[in-house]
Amino acid sequence: MDGELLNVVDVEATCWPGQPPPGAVSEIIEIGLTVVDLAAGERRARHRILVRPQRSAVSAFCTELTGLTPEEVARGTSFAEACRLLAAEHRAGERPWASWGDYDRRQFTRQCAATPVPYPFGRRHTNAKAVFTEAYGLRRRPGMAQALELAGLPLEGRHHRGEDDAWNIAALVLDLAARGDWLSSAGGPPASPGRRPHG
Repeated sequence: MDGELLNVVDVEATCWPGQPPPGAVSEIIEIGLTVVDLAAGERRARHRILVRPQRSAVSAFCTELTGLTPEEVARGTSFAEACRLLAAEHRAGERPWASWGDYDRRQFTRQCAATPVPYPFGRRHTNAKAVFTEAYGLRRRPGMAQALELAGLPLEGRHHRGEDDAWNIAALVLDLAARGDWLSSAGGPPASPGRRPHG
């Protein structure tokens, strides 16, 4: 039943060691998406959409961090097409979705407004980092790699690669669900607009 499916999303964006170059803005270059079957307690599928930036370029710093090269993302699709794919092929507007922190949701919101492109997701977003922090009784919100370590889970693939990060975050969501800390009927606790941004 699709009602128990959750999209876990992680994006990578153009980045620099300091401020962006003049005229450049941070843009999504990779969207990782893992479909989680909450009822079955398993990761059902993993997807990757490469996105071609329009107002920035992939820096050497960004390539070192993500492994993504300018040549690779140049072969990606447009941001508008990526959002269309999310809605049409991954039911992004209908399914609840989650990300590690609030960065991914805010980045989509900003970029959709600037492009302009219709926002592809529905309103049911869960900040999985906030849920994990509360469930584990932590004082500070951990990064994804630290959370995996705390949960006793392996880091699979490459950190800061959207497809792999979404896969790993999905494992953390399933860990929370197994502990009874994830409300599966809504895809997770209702997101609070007042939550602090992730670090």
